[in-house]
Amino acid sequence: MDNCSCSVKTKKRSEEEKKTLITRMNRLIGQMNGVKKMIEEDRYCDDILIQLSAIDKSVKSLANLLLDKHMHSCLIENIQEGNLEVVDEIVDLFRRFQ
Repeated sequence: MDNCSCSVKTKKRSEEEKKTLITRMNRLIGQMNGVKKMIEEDRYCDDILIQLSAIDKSVKSLANLLLDKHMHSCLIENIQEGNLEVVDEIVDLFRRFQ
């Protein structure tokens, strides 16, 4: 059992925002399950790669949506509260996206 007393950051999201994110996640899960089935059915490599490319674009789209929400809410709120460390956090996020 993990005895970490680390603080976990949370973000309160509206029900509409949660629904949007969960819908996108469910679509991604469906795409991944489709690729798994394609592999099980010995589908042609090109077909699987095309589906994986679509999944990659979907993941990036979801990440961009979250980043947009983060910058327009969390980042602004933290800066207004005087917490400028969030600027370093956002720089780190952009490095991860490259």
